[in-house]
Amino acid sequence: MAKTIAIANQKGGVGKTTTAINLAASLAASEFKVLLVDADPQGNSTTGLGIAKSPETPSLYHVFTREKKASEVIVPTICEGLDLLPADRSLVGINIELVNIENREAVLKNALAEVASKYSYVIVDCPPALDLLTLNGLVAANSVLIPIQCEFFALEGISQLMDTIERIKEAFQHDLKTEGILLTMFDDRTNLTRQVAQDLKDFFQDEVFKTVIPRNVRLAEAPSHGKPVLLYDIKSKGAECYLQLAKEVIANEQRSGQLSQSVG
Repeated sequence: MAKTIAIANQKGGVGKTTTAINLAASLAASEFKVLLVDADPQGNSTTGLGIAKSPETPSLYHVFTREKKASEVIVPTICEGLDLLPADRSLVGINIELVNIENREAVLKNALAEVASKYSYVIVDCPPALDLLTLNGLVAANSVLIPIQCEFFALEGISQLMDTIERIKEAFQHDLKTEGILLTMFDDRTNLTRQVAQDLKDFFQDEVFKTVIPRNVRLAEAPSHGKPVLLYDIKSKGAECYLQLAKEVIANEQRSGQLSQSVG
């Protein structure tokens, strides 16, 4: 059964989609079968993996509306071992369409149950909002990975997300763990970056990943070429760091004794 990791932060511009794409690709490069679920109406994980969006192509929207099964919408990517459940802008309507649906918070979880046995990891790229799409991503997940840019308001934003996670755990009796807090767009030349990073480590301690994602030109360029940074420039610092992050995620799972190899 797949380990499902939601990548979430209601604050935009923190490297969430960059992390979703490159962690998924790095896990696939580590010879695990991986599914990336693009749950963001912007569809950046979809275009970032070179998948064209069109109104005629089935997407996660059709899974939410139960017009399609997840298995009918999933597509392969240019990364061996990595599949994608794509998104497009039609997904923005789901927040309204789910309002009167029974168990609306578990639609994604139920949809993914059909395909979970085919994968070792499912990565869910949540939108930058605490809405029904993000709620579905968190309820479907075993754990949440939180990317944070080291800036002044970082601690304020993460406290809101942590409150939401606690409410989800209580309201739905859902044992959602924190996979880790990931420092992104890191620039150790600035005092503010170093201070915020230290504050986060002091407060969250072992929940902060040892791997830090730096500001990196090749990492920023890769999505415009429809590739994860591993395929765009494997020698770049960005590629090296995401491979290291994947090793941390795998090691965490091995320590917990829950890791299952792909059967698909």
